[in-house]
Parts: sequence; C-alpha cells; structure tokens
Amino acid sequence: MTAAVGNIHSIIMKRITVLLVEDHTVVREGLRNLIELEDDFEVVGEGHTGREAVVQVKKLQPDVVLMDIAMPLLNGLEATRQLLKANPAAKVLMLSAHSDDAYVKNAIASGARGFLLKQSSARDVCLAIRAVHQGKQFFSPSISRRQERIQQLETKRTGGYNKKATSLTTREMEVLQLVAEGKANKEMAAELGIGMKTVEKHREHVMQKLDIHDTAGLTRYAISAGIIESSVQLTVV
Repeated sequence: MTAAVGNIHSIIMKRITVLLVEDHTVVREGLRNLIELEDDFEVVGEGHTGREAVVQVKKLQPDVVLMDIAMPLLNGLEATRQLLKANPAAKVLMLSAHSDDAYVKNAIASGARGFLLKQSSARDVCLAIRAVHQGKQFFSPSISRRQERIQQLETKRTGGYNKKATSLTTREMEVLQLVAEGKANKEMAAELGIGMKTVEKHREHVMQKLDIHDTAGLTRYAISAGIIESSVQLTVV
C-alpha cells in the first residue's frame, strides 16, 4: 500500500521540463530564477540562438520551450518550425517584447502554442507554461483580448507575411534573416556551410518570392514580420 502511494505521489509530482531560449543573458537568468521557484517546473537547458534551440530540443526533449522571437542567426519563428518538424510533440511558448498583431499571427503560424510578453507577471509566466504543457493555448491578457480580431483579419488578408513567408523554404528563411542582419554572402556561406553560388541562388529566390529586390527592403520586411526586432538586435551577443 505504501509503495503504491509513493508511486502515485511521484507521478503527481512529475515536473514540467522547460528549455529557455533567449539571447539576452539577464532576461534568461531572470526567467530561470522565476521558473525554478515553482515546485512543478525544472529548467533542463538554455540557449541563446534558434540553432541552439533546435539542437537542444532533439537532445533534451523538454515538455515546454520558452522561445524568444528575435535572436541572431536563426530567429524563434523559424527555429520553431524546424524543431516541430523534427519533434511534433514539442510545445513552444513564444516570448517577445512586442505585442504587434503581425508578431502574434506569425508566432501562431510557426506552430507556437502561446505568446507571452516579456513584461508579463511571474504569475502569467507560470500559468502560460502549465497551459501549453496541457495542450492549451495561452496569450498575455492584452493580446488575448485581440485574438478574435486577429483571426478575422487572418481570413481576410491575402498578401500578408504568412502567405509570403510560408512559401519560403527553411534555407531561404535562414538566408533572409542573415541578409537582414547585414551579413555578406561570404559570411552567410560560412554560417550555413554552403557555397557562395548557392547563397546567391537562395537570395535571388527570396527576392523573387517576396517581390522585394533590394537589401533595404528585405531588412524592413524582416523587421515588420518579427524576424528581427531592429538593428540594435544585431549587436547583441
């Protein structure tokens, strides 16, 4: 009888494992400290780029991934698509300092279960992690109030980011971000492990698909779509 009770107790007390992916060390450490105050949470890993997120999810199999949107090299939106392709059971909770409709819409389109503002209360962070772990959606209160309107707009718009960006391949999305971050073709080739001619071909395809034919336009598009936040983001390590 005692053993049975012990087994039941261990099942009930099974912790929700969390992977933190955030390029700002101070924010990441703050989240870790907040989360570890809860008895039912356990931070099993950390990362500061989208690439690290994809690798860590495969390795650690966390219950919930708390993912920043704007990160260098690979943003949270594309990282979410890639890790969900490899591990469809993963549950991603997107994190951002911005509540723009486009950011929220793109996060949902990437497969995220929720969208949490960085200025959220500790209570909302914990509620969000538990909700997405249970298969539910969670949005910060201010965003939640706009969801019905966002969904209505989604059905009406035909030329927005989702339609265009989802036509890009994974590699083209990576090239788009690196272009917006100001990387030269040689740097992109080294970062992605591909040849210069291949980079040029991907870059050309991105411009054709988005109907944007200059670097400045691609950068503005990437910022408006939440792929990068601003030029300030590019200097953060």
